[in-house]
Amino acid sequence: MDVYSKFETELAVRPDDIDLYQHVHSTRYIDYVLAARFDQMERHYGMSMQDFAKLGYGWFMTAAHIQYKRPLGWGDRMTVRCWIEHFTENGCRVAFEIEKNPTGKRVCDGWCDYVLVTLATGRATPLPADIKARYSI
Repeated sequence: MDVYSKFETELAVRPDDIDLYQHVHSTRYIDYVLAARFDQMERHYGMSMQDFAKLGYGWFMTAAHIQYKRPLGWGDRMTVRCWIEHFTENGCRVAFEIEKNPTGKRVCDGWCDYVLVTLATGRATPLPADIKARYSI
């Protein structure tokens, strides 16, 4: 079984993330993972989402799972840790953990499945070997 690197991005809760119950709305956690992945793709893999678009590719999410442990609130800071769990013929599963700073307590964890698509058609395409190699660190 392959083991891939875990990367971290620090983010802060924004005022518009807060829901009626005065904590972060459940849908915002996926936004945090997406923001962290965009950052990590550029900083750690050396291939940003814009680079994929220049090649005519994009990533579509096909499934997501989140296990909530405790809420984040207004003004909280967090560390979003992401890593590739495994590859498929045309995509990958990205696992994640979000921890509250400075306590390090787990807020949630889960995974997202992504498929690589050709932007011109919107159809899944096999993951090129050079891209898989770049992301296999």
